Amino acid sequence: MLTDPLFYAVAIPAVILLGLAKGGFAGIGVVAVPMMALVISPVLAAAITLPILLAQDVVSVWSFRKTWDKGLLILMLPAAAVGIFLGWLLAARVSVAAVELSIGLISIAFSLQRLWAERAVKVAEAVAAGPARPWLGALCGAVAGFTSQVAHAGGPPFQIYVLPRRLPRDVFIGTSAIFFATVNWMKVPAYIALGQFTPQVLTTAAVLLPLALASTWAGVWLVRRVPAEGFYRVIYVLLIAVGAKLAWDGAHGLLG
Repeated sequence: MLTDPLFYAVAIPAVILLGLAKGGFAGIGVVAVPMMALVISPVLAAAITLPILLAQDVVSVWSFRKTWDKGLLILMLPAAAVGIFLGWLLAARVSVAAVELSIGLISIAFSLQRLWAERAVKVAEAVAAGPARPWLGALCGAVAGFTSQVAHAGGPPFQIYVLPRRLPRDVFIGTSAIFFATVNWMKVPAYIALGQFTPQVLTTAAVLLPLALASTWAGVWLVRRVPAEGFYRVIYVLLIAVGAKLAWDGAHGLLG
């Protein structure tokens, strides 16, 4: 188990953000691994985070188990599996910084466009959603799996396809919870094969686990008190913040 107080000074707020994200404030959890990577190696940070995510997924899936979109999961999860496999296969050849920069910039542009459209034009939800375009859903699912595997940033590609569908708040959260719970379990074999689940990793994750579960329940409680009509605006703003963080990390990695 890690015993450095500086690690826990960073890991505790990171785990709280993960919990809020799993509770429904989608996206903000992407900063957790970069935060931990300030004091430990990124590989170790990712390994510690995954068992925590798996436990938090149980809470979020259970909390929203009755509200999810079957069609979206059927469309996007097989594609995500392909993306995860490609991410594992191409890990040595892919620039994580380039992936972060591109996903960050796309996320910012997408969110700003959606916020502007919702402010400038009041249209029916079905019109705002636009056509279903299953090919785009499969593509976003694959990209979400790929970026989750190589850069722990699967949220933005998933949201780019699902947010415009204008699902009811709890259906959006439930679908997201099940999607990423499945994606996280898909990543487990690669971590086992690489020997990343060491005793040190598992005991450190276990120490942080009570806080992780408590913060997830707190996220569920808080998100259900956000007015449904304002929920998507909150998520778009969070996606801009996440996109900015990814773009910054990517640009720093390419120029550093």
